[in-house]
Amino acid sequence: MDIFGVRDQLVDDYREYTGSFVDVHDPRIRAHVEERMKSGYQWPDPWISLNPNFASGGTITELVEAGLLHPDCERIFRLKDQASGGAEGPVLRLHRHQREAVEIAWAGRSYVLTTGTGSGKSLTYIIPIVDRVVRSKADGSWRPGIKAIVVYPMNALANSQLGELGKFLGVGFPQGPPVTFARYTGQENEEARQQIIADPPDILLTNYVMLELVLTRPRERRLIEAAQGLQFLVLDQLHTSRGRPGPDARPLARPRPDSGASPAP
Repeated sequence: MDIFGVRDQLVDDYREYTGSFVDVHDPRIRAHVEERMKSGYQWPDPWISLNPNFASGGTITELVEAGLLHPDCERIFRLKDQASGGAEGPVLRLHRHQREAVEIAWAGRSYVLTTGTGSGKSLTYIIPIVDRVVRSKADGSWRPGIKAIVVYPMNALANSQLGELGKFLGVGFPQGPPVTFARYTGQENEEARQQIIADPPDILLTNYVMLELVLTRPRERRLIEAAQGLQFLVLDQLHTSRGRPGPDARPLARPRPDSGASPAP
């Protein structure tokens, strides 16, 4: 690559773009503007933004080979296209912070993660949770009940995550998801709520308001009983404010130290 050629092309493209908005009719002013632009003057000043390149943490396959993930995760965490009837692509390639979160959760320790937008924060807790459930099913220690509660600050995030879980745990599993999940945020109708209470999922997606109601209303007592073996409590976003919009840190995952996790090698 000729980096200088790339630079010149960028400058020329930007000059052509900004110049397309200016049509000067006065010949003296037009001559002055053209002379300034030929000398390198740009208006408005150019602004270039580059997306961060996160350090690589390896593929799901590599984590399986390292013993950090159960082999079933290789089938679950891969690119999938629901629109094309469930076509499956290659396994996911993780960022380093995602791999570190898997390692910490596998060792049964809590963690707080703060990183930029679009860095795959949700996978840093979804992968360890799913891995824990499929491991328990493989070794015969799985029992019905809620293994993880994920608390969202707004329903839009819960709805989005519900779709992602449906993609990973639904596509490619015609007999049913290997790890069950459900949304319990107050958007559900009475039939759906009763179904969740009667048959609690492995992963419960909720919000802080509904979680408080679950803890205080007698009708949800069965959900509390179903969460006696809770292994993960995740707060998907934490906000701080100092008189202006504050930064967010997510997620905070708290694996139960007595939930069967082994120290990382």
